[in-house]
Amino acid sequence: MIAAHEHLAVVPVVLPLAAGALMLALDEERHRLKAALNAVSIAALIAACLALVVQADTGRVQVYAIGNWAPPFGIVLVVDRLSALMVLLSGALAAGALAFSLARWHRAGPRFHTLLQFMLMGLNGAFLTGDLFNLFVFFELLLAASYGLALHGSGTRRVSASLHYIVINLTASLLFLVGVALIYGVTGTLNMADLATRLPAVDEADRGLAQAGAAILGVAFLVKAGMWPLGFWLPGTYAAASAPAAALFAVLTKVGVYAVLRLSSLFPGGAVDGGLLLAGGMVTLAFGLAGVLASQSLARLAGFSLLASSGTLLAVIGMGDARATGAALYYLVASTLGVSALFLLIELVERARPPGADMLAVTRAAFLGASEERDPEEEDESGVVIPATMALLGLSFLGCALLVAGLPPLPGFVAKFAMLASLLAPDPVPGAAWGLLVLLTLSGLASIIAMGRAGLQVFWAHPALGVPRVRLVEMAPVAVLLGLCLALTAQAGPAMRYAQDAAQALHAPRGHAEGAPRRP
Repeated sequence: MIAAHEHLAVVPVVLPLAAGALMLALDEERHRLKAALNAVSIAALIAACLALVVQADTGRVQVYAIGNWAPPFGIVLVVDRLSALMVLLSGALAAGALAFSLARWHRAGPRFHTLLQFMLMGLNGAFLTGDLFNLFVFFELLLAASYGLALHGSGTRRVSASLHYIVINLTASLLFLVGVALIYGVTGTLNMADLATRLPAVDEADRGLAQAGAAILGVAFLVKAGMWPLGFWLPGTYAAASAPAAALFAVLTKVGVYAVLRLSSLFPGGAVDGGLLLAGGMVTLAFGLAGVLASQSLARLAGFSLLASSGTLLAVIGMGDARATGAALYYLVASTLGVSALFLLIELVERARPPGADMLAVTRAAFLGASEERDPEEEDESGVVIPATMALLGLSFLGCALLVAGLPPLPGFVAKFAMLASLLAPDPVPGAAWGLLVLLTLSGLASIIAMGRAGLQVFWAHPALGVPRVRLVEMAPVAVLLGLCLALTAQAGPAMRYAQDAAQALHAPRGHAEGAPRRP
């Protein structure tokens, strides 16, 4: 007999499935009813995820066999600190995206609420599953829903960028399936706990196939994580997507990082070589740094910032240090919340700007410069009054800039400081750690330069532009996401301790392996 609280593990998967199926059956014109159902479902999901986090923090790994079928025939969900944290993060981003969409986006195309719920189901299933094949299934579910959300609102630019996104991810899915098939052919199982014990015992003749399967899986995960050169599609796709879709997509790169983390702890030598992760992460960070400086639109700047955060995570994970990995998990949460808030904010601040304002600003600065004639009346102007809306948007933009750049007092700085403190602790300090220190410093500098330049253009360069019309339901999710980042700073001790415990469990996954049900 299973206690009632034990069924919490399946709620993050079943609840979005039931809500999405119910909304699919409703008439498409009933937007308010669907929005209410969506809001109730996400609120209940967040409550269940909070309970899972509290339960996982006891150190117990909960294994839930759906239908009480043991592996290899049953679907197994595994709840530990990391998976509980990731489903809670997904729920928080979904709540922000939903609230923002209620102003207008949920009516801009069909099935928005249904797609949001199905994407949540895929995300939560991918984070909770204890089986490689079901990881593939949940990957496909979240990707199928993300295709619809990427196309939501139509438009030539959005469709073009989405087609690139779809083709790249379909290719990654094919690689995923090939890798899974190779591993199953060698080991006869796809349960992650079983793989942790069976892979080291694989015959020498089959070891090459197992390593090839792991490598192919690694490539598929790194496409989703956005590692260079596999992440070239990301800035354009995210910049073209609607604001709520892009805000939710901020967690998609973290699905790839999560998969690399999870399987690297189970495969002997890691699913992806640590040196490759380190090198690829540092190159991705450098690529994101260059993209941030070169971006001529706020949306692309946010996309390249997301790539830089993925590069940071991959490089730190590649160092193979448990303490640094714990700091990276803390950084994962903070950076994802910050970039998600930035995607929502960008739409609000750009409403008062003419189309192509960023390109015009760059052109004007390059070709006119100091020789541009000024209006005499402008010379005598002693100042302009900043409306309350612009002041609120400006403060929010400043918060996002501090988060993206990793400056105090927000959690991006705490996370980077903790990562570098762990990597620079050994004596002697590895050369790669010094290289990562330089890149992290330069990326922070590049971010603050790019965000400062963009902020000046938006809030100061054109005071005569009208004030954008911003509704409370649009501003509230930005404020809440930034508030969560402030809470991460205020509670940095408990949050970092939780992340460190999660990292220690990843680097010594014995409890995860022993807790899984065995075949009869």
